Amino acid sequence: MTGPHVLTETDGDVWRITLDRPETGNALTPELAVAFGEALAARPEETRAVLILANGPRFCVGGDVRSFAAAEDPRAHVGGLAHDWHEVIRRVLYCPVPVIAGVQGAVAGAAIGLMGACDIVICGRTTKIRPAYGALGFSPDGGTSWALARALGAPRALDLMLTNKSLTAAEAHLTGLVARLVEDEELRDVTVATAHAIAAGPVRAMVRTRALVRRAATRSFEEQLDEEAQLIAESADDPEGREGVRAFVEKRLPDFRNAR
Repeated sequence: MTGPHVLTETDGDVWRITLDRPETGNALTPELAVAFGEALAARPEETRAVLILANGPRFCVGGDVRSFAAAEDPRAHVGGLAHDWHEVIRRVLYCPVPVIAGVQGAVAGAAIGLMGACDIVICGRTTKIRPAYGALGFSPDGGTSWALARALGAPRALDLMLTNKSLTAAEAHLTGLVARLVEDEELRDVTVATAHAIAAGPVRAMVRTRALVRRAATRSFEEQLDEEAQLIAESADDPEGREGVRAFVEKRLPDFRNAR
């Protein structure tokens, strides 16, 4: 399946989505944003993880600034792109299976929000991450302010965005914006292998875990304990949980793929 600058394929248990506008650094346009959202919505039900990759030396440089300059109505054009891209972010954030991304080269603007919405982000060592909004006289979109504030804290996030600085891959890893660093030439293989390993696991329990982790920072410890009790009980009654317990007792590897 292909769309405007977005490629999709089923790779075993993994639904792979690849940005394919390498000549522009995979810069975001309304067409690309809509195609990306449609690709997420088209995920085959039998797939158990989503893998996001990008062709070319740069993962995504954010919005297509040339299209901003050419727009007769910049407010409508940029606002429309933000609206379409936010639908992509929501679909990633609330995806019913885990979402893994491999990022390389350059990540800028709204692509940082995409990183923040994914469950696991694996990053090439030479990658640079830069909000870049300040250079255009723009404020952030795409969940970028949310992702950076959660990872860096408000003071460092503001320092980064207000001074138009960039983060190295090592700094992004140290602050928790990305989960893992790998050598550039190993990025795709490691990310694909990770996606398949995740897809072989208890994906419904993983989605419950994701919900707990994301809500932990915004509520009390007592509220967190209450939901942990609720969700582990659901997991125990889920076919995945039943299979995991049986496999442990029977001293074998669990088959979560066939736990229905």
